[in-house]
Amino acid sequence: MTGKWGDQGNGTYVNPVLPADYSDLDAIRVGNDYYAISSTMQYSPGMVVIHSRDLVNWEIIGHVVDDLTRISPQLNWDRMDCYGKGIWAGSIRYYKNKFWVYFGTPDDGFFVSTATNPAGPWEPVHQLWKVSGWDDCCSFCDDDGQLYFVATNFALDPANGKKYNIHLFKMAPDGKSLIMESDSIIHQSSGSEANKLYKFNGIYYHYFSEVKPEGRVIMMERSKSLYGPWEIKQLNHVDGGVDREPNQGGLLQTPSGKWYFFTHHGSGDWEGRAASLLPVHWIDGWPIIGKPGADTIGRMVWTGTKPISSGRKIFIQSNDEFGALKPGVQWEWNYQPRADKWSLAARRGFLRLYAFAPGNWDSKRNIILRAGNTITQRSMRTPSNVATVRIDISNMADGQFAGLTHFSTTSFSLFGVKQDNEKRALVYDNNGKETLGIRIHGQYIWLRSTWNANGISSYAFSTDGKSYQSFGDTYQLTWGAYRGDRIGIFNFNTKADKGYVDVDWFRYNYKK
Repeated sequence: MTGKWGDQGNGTYVNPVLPADYSDLDAIRVGNDYYAISSTMQYSPGMVVIHSRDLVNWEIIGHVVDDLTRISPQLNWDRMDCYGKGIWAGSIRYYKNKFWVYFGTPDDGFFVSTATNPAGPWEPVHQLWKVSGWDDCCSFCDDDGQLYFVATNFALDPANGKKYNIHLFKMAPDGKSLIMESDSIIHQSSGSEANKLYKFNGIYYHYFSEVKPEGRVIMMERSKSLYGPWEIKQLNHVDGGVDREPNQGGLLQTPSGKWYFFTHHGSGDWEGRAASLLPVHWIDGWPIIGKPGADTIGRMVWTGTKPISSGRKIFIQSNDEFGALKPGVQWEWNYQPRADKWSLAARRGFLRLYAFAPGNWDSKRNIILRAGNTITQRSMRTPSNVATVRIDISNMADGQFAGLTHFSTTSFSLFGVKQDNEKRALVYDNNGKETLGIRIHGQYIWLRSTWNANGISSYAFSTDGKSYQSFGDTYQLTWGAYRGDRIGIFNFNTKADKGYVDVDWFRYNYKK
């Protein structure tokens, strides 16, 4: 990465347009507005919804799933053992005067929710089909109103090894059940996913990705009938791993008639799978993604002219003064939180986090992966990132540890205040290696993480909110279980369900 990203303020943009973990994207245009969804796995609320007016500047407007336990009890705070699972890729569509989001989980099957406003409220999720070993679904409404559903079955075939069969189903008129006898396989390979269905000028287009010797590439097949026969075409090349495989995404046409593809990059780094905007060129009836070569197959494009001129730059939200009755839309808990152990009403203007013991944890395991009510947001990959939190620690109890964290499933760091024997001290835990700092006597502590585009984080603290002192060695942000690094606020007690902290504010400023 050059360090530049997004809207350059001069009518151009640089990819990625979102330098953070916006995995498994799908996107649509409704009127002059663009909406996209991104998978969230075990984070709650789930399936984030973002909005743009120009395809370059995006902001979070909400989530589809408020309660992950409607999907599975394994996604609750008392289980916390579904990393790499939970809400996988889905699709967002608008038809019959509603927004429709379908998504799958690898263990629990497929789900659907609808809304008249993409910012919510969304209907409680309905289980479309309880099944395992399936993913990457999309709904489609044909011109006659018939609903269809496409998805990949990646389960192991005992006779033929692992085969990825892409299935097409009809759905009931209400979109809440599949007509199982309509099942038809429309594609098969050793690695085909990322399904989307479209209809352009009377022709059906099935978008998907497929593993080739050069990497995972974007594919498309087209037909005059949803049941084939299909013509097939590769739409992009992988440039030696440099582009990190544009993959899941959505085809979009602007009101002026130009076409674009909003996509994540399939092989993530510490920031996760970032989002880019690529031009689309129609060649011989095929939507070629990126810059077409002599072989009429596209390659990655890192810069371009903004599709739509807009006067206001907007950014993904990050700060929160905790003055509302709900956390800001940028926040997602690690698993469904324990509702009686956090509050924005107990002390107005503060997020109160009550401490309780991590479940099913031992000293050999990453404790933050088992600590309930950890509230997180995505770490951005920009040249300069400074995240600071102010916490009232006056009501802590023995065994309690609270503060600021970076984590993925492969590594973690915890920086904050720990209380033992009624004494509080600064503690830095870097992947299980603790460094003890000074005694803390005051009511408040200010904790700060600063990191750069290489993902090297340094921690600092203040006891007055003015002068900050660096503490501990640096920490390398990491990726794991298909997710990028998260910055978050943690609070747990390894001895008893006792003590609480009040978080006054969280301020995260990144290079814009």
